[in-house]
Amino acid sequence: MVFTAFIIGTAGSGKSQLTSAFVERMRGEKQKVATLNLDPGVASLPYSPDIDIRDYITIEAVMEEYKLGPNGALLMAADLIAGEIGRLKRDIEEMEPDMLIVDTPGQMELFAFRVSGPYIAQTISNEPKAIVYLFDSVFSSNPLNYVSNMLLSAAVQTRFLLPQFHVLSKCDLLPEAELESVLDWSETPESLELAINEKLEGTKRLLSQRMTEVIHDLDLSLPLVPVSSKTNEGLIELNAELERVFTGGEKITY
Repeated sequence: MVFTAFIIGTAGSGKSQLTSAFVERMRGEKQKVATLNLDPGVASLPYSPDIDIRDYITIEAVMEEYKLGPNGALLMAADLIAGEIGRLKRDIEEMEPDMLIVDTPGQMELFAFRVSGPYIAQTISNEPKAIVYLFDSVFSSNPLNYVSNMLLSAAVQTRFLLPQFHVLSKCDLLPEAELESVLDWSETPESLELAINEKLEGTKRLLSQRMTEVIHDLDLSLPLVPVSSKTNEGLIELNAELERVFTGGEKITY
């Protein structure tokens, strides 16, 4: 049985760095894990993917074949990946991992908000899957940005309808007090409401209040797991969360 975790987040949130650090840690604990890079346009990665979509699709080839510019080629490539699902499944079967970590495209919308993304997530395996959604710690330290990220994560949940939990990535970049504040926002709605009232004004305050209310009413707000790919903080907790989902224990959300 192969358990699959999709790493999703906005550009620059640290998806590839987290994939690299997490897989290295798991292999250090003798776990049989494989990586799948689903970004056909990435120039370099901080790890060597075991399975790489660039073996089948490259942006340069798509640009040449379809006479497209870089942006058009990225969109086209995102959809072409769905046609390679058979090869990817074969590659996964040959690797025989216990867990597959999928590093999704740098531009989140190419995976999360194209028809091909949920199709790939659904068909790549019939076995347990989960979404790991990254909150960039520096970006999310502002309550307006934090609420915006909550909305994006909620949109991802509605797109994939898979168990999902949230990671506060690059947590080593935040001072301790700011880190504790952001973590408190994720656990206590009243703390986030207080920060919105103190730090935002006018339309920004009103929109943030209303959006937060909707997300909490729909039970789409989840606690954050602080993780640092630089210091390895939180990687044990991340592994534990995945194991709970995959082994049928605590279900984070659907």
